[in-house]
Amino acid sequence: MPQNIVFSELALELQAKARVIADKYVRPLAAKYDKAQEYNREAAQAAAEAGLFKVFVPKEYGGYGAGSLALCLVTEELAKADSGFGVAYAVNALGSTPIVVGGTEEQKKKWLPAIARGEKMVAFCLSEKNAGSDASGLAVTAERDGEHYVICGEKKWTTNGGVADVYTVFCVTDPTSKSRRISAIVVEKGTPGFSVKKVEDKMGIRCVPVVETHYDNVRVPAGNLIGGRAGMGFTHAMQTLDRARPCVAAQAVGAAQGSLDLAIVYSNRRKQFGAPISSFQMVQKMLADMAIKTEAARWLVYASAAAIDTGMQNVTKIAAMGKCFATDTAMEVATDAVQVFGGYGFMEDYPIAKNFRDAKILSIYEGTNQVQRLVVARNLIKESESLSHLQQYIPQEEQKSYKKGVAQPQG
Repeated sequence: MPQNIVFSELALELQAKARVIADKYVRPLAAKYDKAQEYNREAAQAAAEAGLFKVFVPKEYGGYGAGSLALCLVTEELAKADSGFGVAYAVNALGSTPIVVGGTEEQKKKWLPAIARGEKMVAFCLSEKNAGSDASGLAVTAERDGEHYVICGEKKWTTNGGVADVYTVFCVTDPTSKSRRISAIVVEKGTPGFSVKKVEDKMGIRCVPVVETHYDNVRVPAGNLIGGRAGMGFTHAMQTLDRARPCVAAQAVGAAQGSLDLAIVYSNRRKQFGAPISSFQMVQKMLADMAIKTEAARWLVYASAAAIDTGMQNVTKIAAMGKCFATDTAMEVATDAVQVFGGYGFMEDYPIAKNFRDAKILSIYEGTNQVQRLVVARNLIKESESLSHLQQYIPQEEQKSYKKGVAQPQG
């Protein structure tokens, strides 16, 4: 756990810019794009002009290199206004991270500057129909053919699909290998054989497209192999997800805060029995619990982001903890906010119903919360050697001797 969480002046400046965009272009248009299931291009353009896509791109490639904490602050502000647009923004960082952490110098120079300017959107193509949490079970293949790779298969649940210009695609390049079977390859929009098929009709985050991407003998230059070495895809995917989980968690914090804010305003205005419902102790308890959980989630997320920024070697556990707790909190807070709104909360006339629908996906994508708990537990077990000094305080397991299946009396 990092000992100090430092908010740079740049991070706070970017947060302020994100808040302005959220108030002007995101919140007022959220219902419109939710109903139409269309991408909020006005907000995306405003974010680009404000330099918000530079947050996650290193300085040497046209970005700010502002770090994970700055990215979380920006994402939180946007998601507070519309969780769907928070996803639409953050997925660009997710799709870019394999290039940032694993790309060659040539690859970084080729794609990252345009991404930083907001001229090219990015998508991350990992999940398949039979490979979600089990990233090692991919079936999409990429075979080397001279100076090209030929990609075949289909990807499921590609967020930003159709909007994106650059797709980081994880595929099997060596089916005979256990540890080096997967590679990440960049596929650009318009490449022959690449197509967007089914556009999902989603419960929530409806302003950002989620699609199937199909690869029908898609030929891409061998130079698009991220890192220039086959078999590094699983490593790149895990490094990416470790870095991306605080950002998903920040979306959740923003979503929770957005729901809480609406619940507070409504509870002050709604009167029953001659008094605002905010004066009722049961409602006060709900508001207090919502606020406590949201604030606890916020600082766990900030801690996980700061761990990345300070170069901690193993951020897997804290990233999983932040993602799990914050996304569970977003769902709980949205549920309670609907309850505070009562009958109005069940109606699509008001944004709280949308907040409820949007919140559910947060605990599913980029690693389900069940998987996050397994990740946390396994890391705790690995770290248990550091607690060996406590063995003397633990009851010793009784040693029994057995002969022919019959326990022998002790003592």
